[in-house]
Amino acid sequence: MDNRAGEMQVFQRVVEAQSFSEAARQMRMTPSTVSKLIGRIEARLGVRLLERSTRRLSLTAEGQVYYERSQALLSELDEVERELSQGAARVGGTVRVNASVGFGIHGLEPLLPAFWEAYPNVVVDLSLSDEIVDLYLDRTDIAFRVGALASSSLTARKLGSAQRKIVAAPAYLARRGTPQTVEDLARHSCLGFNFRRSAPMWPLRDSGRIVDRSVSGPLLANNGETVRRMALAGMGLGRIGEFHAREDLRAGRLVEVLPEAVVGDTEDIHALFLGGERLPHRVRAFLDFMTPRLRAYLEP
Repeated sequence: MDNRAGEMQVFQRVVEAQSFSEAARQMRMTPSTVSKLIGRIEARLGVRLLERSTRRLSLTAEGQVYYERSQALLSELDEVERELSQGAARVGGTVRVNASVGFGIHGLEPLLPAFWEAYPNVVVDLSLSDEIVDLYLDRTDIAFRVGALASSSLTARKLGSAQRKIVAAPAYLARRGTPQTVEDLARHSCLGFNFRRSAPMWPLRDSGRIVDRSVSGPLLANNGETVRRMALAGMGLGRIGEFHAREDLRAGRLVEVLPEAVVGDTEDIHALFLGGERLPHRVRAFLDFMTPRLRAYLEP
């Protein structure tokens, strides 16, 4: 059985007691058992951790690293157990979260009441924007990003992918007709975006290949939720992520058109955060709560 945590505790006690026999006495073990455990660690690692003499023990350079890292790991283990034994109600503080408007409204916000039921002392400082924020400058703990990720030092946790769909209200289609081919889009009002990274082009599948189709319409918005609402109002066709339109499609408030033109047109969705795996408990609690639920939400 792997008992490295127990071995680390013995090593810590030996270093702090500066004696095998004293560490053995404190831990109610025999000195030979303590010596064998230290020898087992050194054999597994292939390095000497302690220099032994008749008068004192001293740490080698490798031993110093092992002592400091094992001390941090044991402290974290104690904190995890203390947190679980005391209950999630002890986790508190503010988690600053940024998400795209549509993903925040449809994916994230419905999960917040259950999160607060589990973690009543955590304040969620939530900002919704389809613009990309700088986590450092905006002091954001977690950003939920839709689309390709730029190279950065941030840690990314993939949640899933969203299929784009072209949708319109039944009233719009009754008034303007339903497009049957990609070429028909030239005669329709297409609701677009005004991001710096966007262009008045829709990459669509036509005759087995992807082509960029120039589109135009009465709206350029900075978020998908506005495009969705204007599509619901009958103002034109919107090309948005499936999660934006899911409930409207189910209820018949929106209708999908040209589904074959967007086959394979997907965007990955990630949670981005600072600090790698060494996160404040409030941030880790939020991530660990949201991740499986958002992954389930994004499953087709």
